[in-house]
Amino acid sequence: MLFQPLSMRGVALRNRIVVSPMCQYSSADGFASDWHLVHLGSRAVGGAGLVFTEATAVEARGRISPQDLGIWQDAHIDMLRRITTFIHEQGSVAGIQLAHAGRKASTARPWDGNAALTPDQGGWRPLLAPSAIPFDASAPIPEAMTADQIREVTDAFVQAARRALDAGFKVAEIHAAHGYLLHEFLSPLSNTRTDLYGGSFENRTRLVRDVVAAVRQVWPESLPLFVRISATDWVAGDAWDLEQSIQLARLLKADGVDLIDCSSGGTSPTAKVPVGPGYQTAFAERIRRETGILTGAVGMITSPEQAETILATGQADVVSMAREFLRDPYWPLHAAPRLHTKPAPPPPYGRAF
Repeated sequence: MLFQPLSMRGVALRNRIVVSPMCQYSSADGFASDWHLVHLGSRAVGGAGLVFTEATAVEARGRISPQDLGIWQDAHIDMLRRITTFIHEQGSVAGIQLAHAGRKASTARPWDGNAALTPDQGGWRPLLAPSAIPFDASAPIPEAMTADQIREVTDAFVQAARRALDAGFKVAEIHAAHGYLLHEFLSPLSNTRTDLYGGSFENRTRLVRDVVAAVRQVWPESLPLFVRISATDWVAGDAWDLEQSIQLARLLKADGVDLIDCSSGGTSPTAKVPVGPGYQTAFAERIRRETGILTGAVGMITSPEQAETILATGQADVVSMAREFLRDPYWPLHAAPRLHTKPAPPPPYGRAF
């Protein structure tokens, strides 16, 4: 299963192995660099079927850190096109994750402490959110978005998708997980609005569906569109949960989404997350079974046997890995023999395999 091809619309993946988006915090003014070319390109050389960029900001104020990758201006396209060209030359498919950090924007890089940055430290204000609720006690209070700001952000996703297409990406993923802006609208923990974007399930999911519909209008019918969600906030009571995620997945399938990338958490700093091998896989399985949409499993997937079992038992259609690919860019080439499959390295590496 792991090394079986997968076709979605007009795109064929050579296997079911996905390089999950991994923030590199290595950009200046949103520009990709040689770091990104080598980081993403080496995973394509290593045999992954689909290689995603890190969360790529659709506008400058939507970055997690000042060093985030961006696609909010046309000048970002050229280097991204160089990267997608290389990825495709290696037989992989290039994907981009379009993102807006919302109230979790303007922070230092992890190795610089992760703290909120003020404008005089290189950060920015205001931070945007559905409601004026900070992420935690140490975070700045965000600005509750106006209707005009909501329209601006929706258009930013659309323009980012246009640029991604020009840059040569063949898969786009809308980031609606991990406590960032679109997830903030989904969750009652961060959304206490009383207008058309808050309160009921229909209203809280409105922005995600609006963004999907708008992006689908400019993203060609021949190319797949994914959405990453946090399937649960891991908080009891009035929070986002799996049942709502299943309901949302049904709607997104009808809206033209091809795959739900099933992660979790990120909205509450006090959430109790039972992290362990494959701890999020059950979300992918239930959403897949109850809606019929393709799903991706992600989170603490490390061994070929584990990945193979997830697919063979119908828990997901692809497996996404992040940290394991940081440890081993050539994971698919090493995994193949363990699953009795012949590895397919590029010719310059053939003698080693």
